[in-house]
Amino acid sequence: MVKYNNLVKLIFDFLKKGQFDLNGLLAAKRTFAQNGRTFPKNSQILSVYRKLVKEKKISTSQEFEKLLRLKKVRSLSGVVPVAVLTKPFPCPGRCIYCPTQKNIPKSYLDDEPAVMRATLANFDPYLQVKRRLKQLYTTGHTVEKIELIVMGGTFTALPKTYQKQFIKRCFDAANNKKSKNLKEAQKINETAQKRIIGITLETRPDGINKKEIKHLRLLGTTRVEIGVQSIFDDVLKKVKRGHKTTVTIKATKLLKDAGFKVCYHLMPNLPGSNLKKDRQMFKKIFNNSNFMPDMVKIYPCVVTFQAELYNWYKTKKFKPYTDKQLISLLLEIKKIIPPWVRINRLGRDIPVGNIAAGTKISNIRQVLARELKNQKIQCQCIRCREIRENNLNNQTIKFNQINYPASGGEEYFLQYINKRNQLYALLRLRIPSQIFSKTAHFIPELEKAAIIRELHTYGQALAINKTDENLVQHKGLGKKLLKKAEEITVEKGIKKIAVISGIGVRPYYRKLGYYPGGSYMIKDL
Repeated sequence: MVKYNNLVKLIFDFLKKGQFDLNGLLAAKRTFAQNGRTFPKNSQILSVYRKLVKEKKISTSQEFEKLLRLKKVRSLSGVVPVAVLTKPFPCPGRCIYCPTQKNIPKSYLDDEPAVMRATLANFDPYLQVKRRLKQLYTTGHTVEKIELIVMGGTFTALPKTYQKQFIKRCFDAANNKKSKNLKEAQKINETAQKRIIGITLETRPDGINKKEIKHLRLLGTTRVEIGVQSIFDDVLKKVKRGHKTTVTIKATKLLKDAGFKVCYHLMPNLPGSNLKKDRQMFKKIFNNSNFMPDMVKIYPCVVTFQAELYNWYKTKKFKPYTDKQLISLLLEIKKIIPPWVRINRLGRDIPVGNIAAGTKISNIRQVLARELKNQKIQCQCIRCREIRENNLNNQTIKFNQINYPASGGEEYFLQYINKRNQLYALLRLRIPSQIFSKTAHFIPELEKAAIIRELHTYGQALAINKTDENLVQHKGLGKKLLKKAEEITVEKGIKKIAVISGIGVRPYYRKLGYYPGGSYMIKDL
């Protein structure tokens, strides 16, 4: 049993000594554990430390908090991601590579970490969010800026009443208060202590149309992940995907013109493809203006025992790449990633016991990072360039702008970087296709408006309205990027700018002269 008073003494002694490194912490723990005491956990020390800060018996110490924080990467992108899973519903797809298990959403497996958390909560969104936030807070993370990621397959195929109730309950969990309806829950969240600053949903390209997009905005969605898998029709047909590449192109354009961030799920090594074809696919995706996603998740095809593909593998109709072939392919992809693209994931969390064939490397991102380092090549993707634990002290940062055409419109990728090209903050500004085609926008509030699709400051997540001289957030970089975006908009002869703001970020834009326009924040220039 770890006694409270003993932990208080450990904290006071440690802070007084001021040796804020791992060796100093271990030495303090060893001293504590003398005389038969239990070796204390970081979470136990952190809990007592927070109580002492709340009682104003000690001052906040970012160095101490950082030292005690577990799995630091969870909040080093400036927000805390909270993944929740919808309950099982029939899927409109018949894809041969998708695992199918009873009482589990299609394409997921019962022993994946996120699925296990969801099943323990009986897929209740309120419990999933509550428990995850508690876990993150207990392990030392600031949980005031929440990026809600809704998993479970084709979200747009779920009943609309279930969709609204699911999202409402997620907001209720963040608000710590039950609301009458989704609209009230969102309103409360604008000023809640824990704010949902973005919502990500996943679906199929053929689940996207104008009507669906308007509904997604009412939910508060800011990012859509679409299961593209391949951009070759012969491959899509062979794997029974159920749609063609033209559908992906149309969905991408609609989503971008509505201001959404677009993430592609891509699956190299599908039946009907090969190494040469996969190389062509990624080159085309990052160079053909019909595609150009903001983010990608790369899930190399593996054969699971629960998928139809397993029978193809057994009868030698399909043979997956060797690890050597796959690593070589992924290295080539990493080398051509544009600086405005983020690789959100490389590989799935599929426990190896479910994999009949295909790669079983669980740390493939780290394997690639080591190989790139050996080759003295730096991946240019956003995730690899994020500033993470570095700060602004003694750093010279500069503004950088990249323009590129995409889906009939123009994209302006604005960023603050240092001399090593590390990324501090970014903004995605879009001149939508309707401006160039001189047609009416399908969302009236966006008529004749430029759209800010993303504004993000990186580094350690910092609590709302808090400042820290050692951290990057809340130093005004976001405001500077907004001003740049407004200047570009005026230069283009456009008199209105809109932001696809997350619910919890609306007060930030209000302070800067933006007003609600439908589900967007608008400013007249």
